[in-house]
Amino acid sequence: MKTSKMQAIRVHQYGGVEELQLESIECPRPGDNEVLIKVHAAGVLPIDWKQRQGIFKHLRPMQFPYIPGSAIAGIIEDVGKYVTKFQIGQEVFGRSSTGAYAEYITTDIERLAIKPPELSFAEAASISGGATTAWQALFVNGNIQKGQRVLIHGAAGGVGSFAVQLAVWQGAQVIGTCSAANVEMVKALGASEVIDYTSCRFEDIVKEVDMVLDTVGGDTLERSYAVVKRGGVLLSFAGQISPEKARELGIRAEFSNTLLSADAMQEIAQVMADGHVKAIISHSYPLHAARDAHIQSQTGHGRGRIVLEIQRSL
Repeated sequence: MKTSKMQAIRVHQYGGVEELQLESIECPRPGDNEVLIKVHAAGVLPIDWKQRQGIFKHLRPMQFPYIPGSAIAGIIEDVGKYVTKFQIGQEVFGRSSTGAYAEYITTDIERLAIKPPELSFAEAASISGGATTAWQALFVNGNIQKGQRVLIHGAAGGVGSFAVQLAVWQGAQVIGTCSAANVEMVKALGASEVIDYTSCRFEDIVKEVDMVLDTVGGDTLERSYAVVKRGGVLLSFAGQISPEKARELGIRAEFSNTLLSADAMQEIAQVMADGHVKAIISHSYPLHAARDAHIQSQTGHGRGRIVLEIQRSL
């Protein structure tokens, strides 16, 4: 490496966006089973600002100071002495526990996959926490089948936009909910029916679906139980599931977590490289504008994904 210093965003205490501080710090060095990545793009996920606000501090307290972010794409700069799977110069993507909002990051090789040349770094950085979350719900938790009817709430969002495309690719009939401003976009992603939740209630239109994917939570989740047919499945990323209500209705209801392997991430990337699914990048910010990226994410009404496109400034 040419320098031992790097630019990074660090958080020294829980709080608002003012806690996102751009600092010059020491570059990390890879451990024996790690690689050092020059980060070209980092995904901005809702969990990033929720951690910064301290929403999860009683469950998963952060050790200060920390570098936010987990979704990354970049080029391998160095490898640990036991690493044989990856080589310097390879373009990769994946995730880490923290540390993505920086010019360099070290991470375990089990969390990485090769970036197809057809995908940009920004597109690859959108896979972890976006496409992976949708894939886990549809194919692992939901066991989606061709011909099924699937209702996707928040169909224009970072997870929902991937879920719509993946479900259509699998041969399902997709119904999406979104705001009026995003109706045409969701139709363009392949949804056969799109409901503007600001003008009507989805349960007045939709009945007897095989699967519901809920990215919204709250009242939307509560009203979704009634539209799932007996034997169907309700999966939520955003709310507390009621097993009792699910049993009464004869449906399966689960909170969907993302626990995908590097092989699964590689498969998702190839589906995207083949043109079946595309990443919707709604906003892109430089590293020093991480505060603006968090403000945008906190609105909760965006379309697609938000990324930091990190440029080397030293």
